This record gives sequence, structure tokens and C-alpha cells, in this order.
Amino acid sequence: MEHISLAVIGGTGVYKLAQLDDVSSHQVETRYGTPSGPIRVGTLLGQRVAFLARHGEGHSLPPHKINYRANLAALQQIGAQRVLALNTVGGITEHFGPRVLACPDQLIDYTWGRISTLCDEPGTDVLHVDFGHPYTPMLRSKVLAAAKVTGVRLQDGGCYGATQGPRLETNAEIARMRRDGCDLVGMTGMPEASLARELGLDYACLAIVANWAAGCGDGDEITMAEVLANVDAASSGLPELIGELARG
Repeated sequence: MEHISLAVIGGTGVYKLAQLDDVSSHQVETRYGTPSGPIRVGTLLGQRVAFLARHGEGHSLPPHKINYRANLAALQQIGAQRVLALNTVGGITEHFGPRVLACPDQLIDYTWGRISTLCDEPGTDVLHVDFGHPYTPMLRSKVLAAAKVTGVRLQDGGCYGATQGPRLETNAEIARMRRDGCDLVGMTGMPEASLARELGLDYACLAIVANWAAGCGDGDEITMAEVLANVDAASSGLPELIGELARG
């Protein structure tokens, strides 16, 4: 097992990691089943980094069908102890508009019916993990420091609301989330974050704001073309940031 400095999970619009060289592919099976696709391990700015496309490299898996347990277990099996999640999201509050890159520090889980714990497996211990700070504070600090070193503009903090999907939310649902204190809305933040905690992995999120959430923008219909264009723009500095983070 080689030393992996950092594992990155890519969301919608991020199906590979730019500037990853000397890439090898790993098809990993876990006790929880098969992950979303092959894990690509390569060198980024001198560091060995693993990458996994959360939805599959062809975006074939909707949020509620992703095997989050297998994804995280597979990354751990190949030697990763730190995971950076890239999540494509909608923006709710004023500082989280399209093309903003954010590092949230809180989340609220609105999902349902997903396997959300390792404790579903027969014979496993019942885990009551501390989840008051859902993202590992030390890793978050290092993400913020890497952004500062590389000059990548990053919004520090914010609350991520995880919804079921795959449909987008109604105006009323987003209004409720705003009242609840959510700044961002996405479909894949949970149970990924809590499973990482149960597995003992350090875990942080970089939220890529692709569009205004329902009722928060100019009222135009959200299109995938708009989403992908905004993701590309917001992601331009990610290779340098991730490479710096992997060194830390």
C-alpha cells in the first residue's frame, strides 16, 4: 500500500483531476460493495493524490444511489486518511453566489432512506460518533491555509444543507432552509461526512457554487449548461490548492 497524501472526491462537473500525472487505476472492492468507479492515483505537484468521481466518471449515479460507504472505505483501503470532498451546490445567502468556492463548517441533513451508518452491517459495533463539528477542524484549517498560499479566493464557513435529490428544490423548500440557517444546498454532503467520521477519516468540503438556489436569483430556469460553466470557472484554481493541501 503506497502513501496517499490526500484523497479527493469529485462531484457534478468534476470527473477527473486536472494536472494529475503518472496515473494508475485501482478497481477496489469493499465489504460494503463496489465504489462509484475506479480510483485514479497519480502525482500532483510532487504529491501522491487519489481521485474518485462520486457520480461515476460518466455521471451515471444519482445522489441517492451512490454507495457512500464503499467510496470512503475504498479510499481508506488504498491508504488515504484525509479526504477532500468537492460538492457542486446551489447558493442561498448573499455571500454564496454562482462561481464562489466555499469551505463550509456546518451542515444540516434533510436526506432520507440512505444507508447512513456503518452500524447497518451485522456484527458491527454501535457507533455514537461526535458530530458537532461535521468537518474536521484541522483539515479545514489546512484547506484555508492552502487557499491563502495559492491565491485561490475561498469563502470561509457556511452551512451546507443536504437534500435528497435528484430533483432541485422548490422555492418554499429553499425558504425553509434559509430560515434554518443554510447558506448552501447540495445533494451529496450526507451521509458522506458522517460516514467519514465513523471510519476515522479526516474530512473537509469544498463547495463549488454552480447556481442560485430556487427563489434566490433572478428567477431564470437553472440549466445544466449554466451549472457546468460556473463549475469550470470556480474550479480553475483547484489543482494548485489541492497540491498545496497535499503537501501540508
